[in-house]
Amino acid sequence: MKTPFIFGKLALFSNFTDREEEQKRLVSNFVSGVNTMLISPRRWGKSSLVKKVADVVQQDNKKIKICFIDVFDVRSEEEFYQVIANEVMRVTSSKLEEIGNMAQKYMGKILPKISFSPDNMQEVTLGFDWDELKKQASEILDLPEKIAQEKGFELIICIDEFQNIADFAEPLALQKKLRSHWQKHQKVSYCLYGSKRHMMMDVFTSPSMPFYKFGDMMFLEKIAEENWVAFIQKQFSQTKKKINKKESRLIAQLVENHPYYVQQLAQLSWLRTKSTCKMSAVLEAYDTLVLQLSLLFHNITDSLSNMQVNFLKALIKGESKLSSKVVLDKYNLGSSANISQLKKALANREIIDIVGQEINFTDPIYKEWLKRYYFKIKQD
Repeated sequence: MKTPFIFGKLALFSNFTDREEEQKRLVSNFVSGVNTMLISPRRWGKSSLVKKVADVVQQDNKKIKICFIDVFDVRSEEEFYQVIANEVMRVTSSKLEEIGNMAQKYMGKILPKISFSPDNMQEVTLGFDWDELKKQASEILDLPEKIAQEKGFELIICIDEFQNIADFAEPLALQKKLRSHWQKHQKVSYCLYGSKRHMMMDVFTSPSMPFYKFGDMMFLEKIAEENWVAFIQKQFSQTKKKINKKESRLIAQLVENHPYYVQQLAQLSWLRTKSTCKMSAVLEAYDTLVLQLSLLFHNITDSLSNMQVNFLKALIKGESKLSSKVVLDKYNLGSSANISQLKKALANREIIDIVGQEINFTDPIYKEWLKRYYFKIKQD
């Protein structure tokens, strides 16, 4: 029997839960051509939300096309331009012969080489001369608008892991270039999202940065516990199994409503259930999950400095006055000046998430592993 829970890939259709308000807001932005910046930690469901909304919008609006771009593995400005050109041409061209004509028409100054995949002749890749491409970047940046204007449709370009452009050479100059072109587009809007919240915040919330007030900024929150309870019960019942509210709530609470882990723990609990899920099955599944990730967590912890590990211990022990002399001495954190550096370093590693004065672990299972097996802190 196929498991009713999904993690590690996009949660679509019946696997997608809640986010009703976020869906309405994003649908409105897509239909109205409003640029959107979507921010949340990794594995909170950003990509699933965008894909869900894209499907809804395209079903109801045949004049809207949506292009998905992932820059996770893109390492340079030139590669970024090539990915944009390839994906825009693929989404906006229904016939292969169109691509050559469109390339000649819209990118005449940097006419690309066109190659086909030997395994699938429908897959087309555009190749560019890097030096010439950088000189004529506007050819690529305005390509979506030119095509949309001529073909009479609206185009939405969704760029995942957008914060990675900050790692390119001359990132500020690139951001200025992107903003100067994209803000003029009338038929194209942009949905920019990423998982490194602190980097995305730097790009979009600072008045000195080019993308300040570029569009509607959405902060994705965790799905509420009550919604998880209803979802877990529904998914169990669809496979002729039962789980009560108490056990469903426990699943959500154990992983702090973390979307990825709720689905994973629910699946592990479902696999241990013949008819009705018991609390013992949930707890056993949780213990298994923590131990399954032990090697990964060992590697993460071994890569940290002693002071960073000490800082994490202070967080787990519930210390709130991290810069106080008592805490600094107790956990060997050095001077109070170190605290901001430790926060920044751990946030850059996506180990902690900082919102205002609140500091949280991005991975609740890692926090539990540290508590149980690394620091060996006794359970209350």
